[in-house]
Amino acid sequence: MEARKTNGVDLQNRTDLDDERLRAMCAAAVRSWRTGQLKVCVRYSRGADFSGSCYYNEGRIFVNLGRHLQFPYRMGTHIARAVTGRDGWWKPIYTVDLANGYQVVLFVFLHECFHWLVKRARRNPRQKESMCDRFATRLLVDGYGVTVRDPDSRPVPREAWDFQDVEGFISVLRRKRPAALSPARAARVPCPPPRQQQLLLFDL
Repeated sequence: MEARKTNGVDLQNRTDLDDERLRAMCAAAVRSWRTGQLKVCVRYSRGADFSGSCYYNEGRIFVNLGRHLQFPYRMGTHIARAVTGRDGWWKPIYTVDLANGYQVVLFVFLHECFHWLVKRARRNPRQKESMCDRFATRLLVDGYGVTVRDPDSRPVPREAWDFQDVEGFISVLRRKRPAALSPARAARVPCPPPRQQQLLLFDL
């Protein structure tokens, strides 16, 4: 499909998700940040539920979405605090309930975009997976009201995972005057009727 540039994000969509809605959501999500020219390709995975990758030298992000996903989809994250025991430390897997394919794509895009912003801010890009997940989770919680759950499926209080100033880590790239359009408003861009054999991923 045709690639179009929106707010510094040149997005190419190769899935059945609506182009305009997807572009609007991704653009609104990073509206407060100086991303530079960033190329994003959204496509179907070869079998995995989802995956993403960021190529710093090319300024390119790939987001891969599983065709087989059923919704709501419970995505595992690395946002929990580390737990220390006699045998070392580990992190419980907290999950986020994502309502549709748009939210899965947005989460992966934001995770990879944080990698990109860390690199652009000239910070150390190593071992930032938890920060990337927190960056994405914060927007999904604030913009779409998603629920964070512990391994026993119980809702998790925000202070249990949102304890890191991830935005402050890349504050040098923050725009002085963030635009007012929220991600949730962007998600309400009208969509055409579903095409034949199109994934039913439109219910927010």
